[in-house]
Amino acid sequence: MPLQVSNYSWQQTSTAVFISVPLRGVSVRDADVFCTENYLKVNCPPFLFEVFLYAPIDDESSKAKIGNNTVVFTLHKKEAAMWETLSLSVDKEMMQKIREKSILQAQERAKEAMEAKAVARREDQKYTLNVMMKIEEEERKKIEDMKENERIKATKELEAWKECQRKAEELKIIQREEKLYHQEKQMEEKRKKLKHKCLSGNSASKNFATKGRNSGNIFFEKLKEDNIPAPRSVGSIKISFTPRVFPTALRESQVAEEEEWLHKQAEARRAMNTDIPELYDLKEEEKNPEWLKDKGNRLFATENYLAAINAYNLAIRLNNRIPLLYLNRAACHLKLKNLHKAIEDSSKALEILTPPVADNANARMKAHIRRGTAFCQLELYVEGLQDYEAALKIDPSNKIVQNDAEKIRNIIQGTELESK
Repeated sequence: MPLQVSNYSWQQTSTAVFISVPLRGVSVRDADVFCTENYLKVNCPPFLFEVFLYAPIDDESSKAKIGNNTVVFTLHKKEAAMWETLSLSVDKEMMQKIREKSILQAQERAKEAMEAKAVARREDQKYTLNVMMKIEEEERKKIEDMKENERIKATKELEAWKECQRKAEELKIIQREEKLYHQEKQMEEKRKKLKHKCLSGNSASKNFATKGRNSGNIFFEKLKEDNIPAPRSVGSIKISFTPRVFPTALRESQVAEEEEWLHKQAEARRAMNTDIPELYDLKEEEKNPEWLKDKGNRLFATENYLAAINAYNLAIRLNNRIPLLYLNRAACHLKLKNLHKAIEDSSKALEILTPPVADNANARMKAHIRRGTAFCQLELYVEGLQDYEAALKIDPSNKIVQNDAEKIRNIIQGTELESK
């Protein structure tokens, strides 16, 4: 049974009550303090201090200070007045009711505090969510602005490219018109010369006839009877030659292979795959593989190899039968040291560049050189030499390729000597 503390002391003013409760021989830090507006209790085994206050206090602003084996309370009165006594004189039943009422009040207050804390937490979460949504909205707007800027930039580049194409076409038309004008002028000069010759011939015939009449030539009557036709009228004969796409003469060309190559090129230009999700946001002009190839070439020239690869990738997805796309992408992979991908793209380009004709000789030579370079950087010198020798078969007079092939042979011979 706990020991009731009776040697406490208290003082008061009109607004506050000060109570000092001694707790000797125990750890005051373990004291359990319970306070409501009408009830105060301190439980620190084996001691118990309990008081039923004379009048209500403001328990929220009241304080308790623990130290030096003593608990000192500062209780603020709700109404300013002097108390006759600290504790009410009540029976046990009344005491129990006050205790239960105080506990219920404490529970209600704890519940309200918990609800207030939950409301505050929800408000904090709502505020945090609003801040996050605002940040995401700003990020989304920034991304949209970047996309819009990129779209405007791409549109300007496309317009500039179209303007260059238009100017080039106009220049071709002007050159063609000048050529036709010079040809017409030459034809006119030739026509005048022929007309002058015909007029000179007619004058000679008339002089001959006059001379015959005056001399009494025996053939005069015969010439008169004969119906001599008039000179031919001046005209021009148009000669057309069979058009040749390839520079070689017809007797030296491989007609079947050349026709097959031209047919494959025409099929490659017609083969377009526009069912790609990335194309939905692009303009119709930006879905042109040739435009994407030119853009990739410009990016390669500025050493932006990753962006160039992205341009070639999209162009290949649009049309995977254009060998130059694989050839240019192989060059980018070589710059980035993606050697296996460079070999793969060069091999794909050589696969498309069939049959071997004069029109694709330069592209085939580049494909062999790039694949051979990748093999050599992987220290596969035998395979690299094979590609360089294949390039020399296409262009035997290329000094740079000859020197590189000779260096690879020296490396291979040196390796064999070391292994022996």
